[in-house]
Amino acid sequence: MSPRIVRPLFRTVAIAEALSWTGLLIGMYVKWIAETSEVGVQIFGPIHGGLFMLYVLVTLIAWRTFRWSIPTLLWGLFASIPPLATIVFDVWAERTGRLTAPTPPTMSAA
Repeated sequence: MSPRIVRPLFRTVAIAEALSWTGLLIGMYVKWIAETSEVGVQIFGPIHGGLFMLYVLVTLIAWRTFRWSIPTLLWGLFASIPPLATIVFDVWAERTGRLTAPTPPTMSAA
């Protein structure tokens, strides 16, 4: 895939996954602490599950597209577990140049 497509896709999915985590956490609070309703968990549970799987898929695509090292890939995948860590990983990857297209090897004169 083109880096020009993967970069905004990765950011969008990372943010959506984090927002769904937030919705699920609020839903769990309402269900278990406030003990008033299960609707938040019923709505955000499946949404978060789908976005979690999409984030993992897009992270694997970004790994191939941007030629990340295995440790970078593992950090990207790990970021899907703690709440809001996908945004932290996205910002870090952007600042360290891991979300820019790799430069092709140059041809040397023989």
